[in-house]
Amino acid sequence: MPPIIFYLLTLATFAAIYGTLVIGLNIQWGYAGILDFMYIAFVAVGGYVTSLLMMPPATPGMGETYILGLNWPFIPAIIAGGLCASLLALLVGLVSLNRLRSDYFAIVTVAAGLILWTIAGNDTPLVNGWDGISGIPQPFANALNLDINSYGFFFLGLCLVILILVYIFAERLYRSPFGRALRCVREDEMVAQGLGKNVFVLRMKAFVIGAFIAGIGGALLVTYVDAFNPSAWTSGETFFLWAALLLGGSANNRGAMLGALLVPVLFAEATRFLPTFNSSPQLVDAIRYIAIGILLLLTIRFRPQGIIAEPRFRVPRRLFHRIGTNLPVAVAANSTRPTIVAEEEKTDGK
Repeated sequence: MPPIIFYLLTLATFAAIYGTLVIGLNIQWGYAGILDFMYIAFVAVGGYVTSLLMMPPATPGMGETYILGLNWPFIPAIIAGGLCASLLALLVGLVSLNRLRSDYFAIVTVAAGLILWTIAGNDTPLVNGWDGISGIPQPFANALNLDINSYGFFFLGLCLVILILVYIFAERLYRSPFGRALRCVREDEMVAQGLGKNVFVLRMKAFVIGAFIAGIGGALLVTYVDAFNPSAWTSGETFFLWAALLLGGSANNRGAMLGALLVPVLFAEATRFLPTFNSSPQLVDAIRYIAIGILLLLTIRFRPQGIIAEPRFRVPRRLFHRIGTNLPVAVAANSTRPTIVAEEEKTDGK
């Protein structure tokens, strides 16, 4: 395979994986308004659990120690990884989601993510400490018996299938009564409570669903790169995912996928070709963060809804007549004060 084809194949695979991850974050933030800064921890849990279930038992004499090692096939392992990420979200949500809101809950997620990161790095028997795990089995590699070039296209197809399934699920969720209730909670919790909605249950469901998708995406990411350690899920990775969602457009899954293509893949990859000027190797990484931060600030300043804004829904005026008002209540999606735009009735000359 020519190097340029292999390079583009790698970029496409990462774009599909990050697209899945950003859609999961979109369900938490774009749908329900949950400010989650430990999202990358759910990605790590899904990746770790999937890998440890698929790998053979550890051999301490080879300098690698980890738990489990059950030689599971890929399908049950990735499902278990998603469920473990959901279980973690459930535990964090039960402790803090009902008591804290907005910025305070965000602080809890930062603390929880740091605790997990510290445990994973310092508890060597758990997941081999800071060295991490390697030699993760490739999904279906033994069954298909493909060469390395053909397997790359197969894995891309696998990631695209999972991305399409996640996208369809997220779209149906957005248009469902449950999705409308989540957006009501996002915009005004007091109104949602006044309408008889259990805000805690709604937010908890969105938090758990987003974590499950994060676990699935984490499993794909870890099995593709064939290794994982605590340095791969730092605050920088969380920053990339949030930047992708805000740039592409929150509460819009097409925007989430576009942001996943632009920020973690194309934009981050383009900065690798910047000249180093014989300086420290960390300069390029610093410039990458600075450039993405500037791009994010410009987006928030001039287009806060993102490149692809949340869809606008039009409610016929006759609906407002039925509830006893002629006022055209106008609400625009993805704004701090949502509005529903009343559609003018068409006259047929009668």
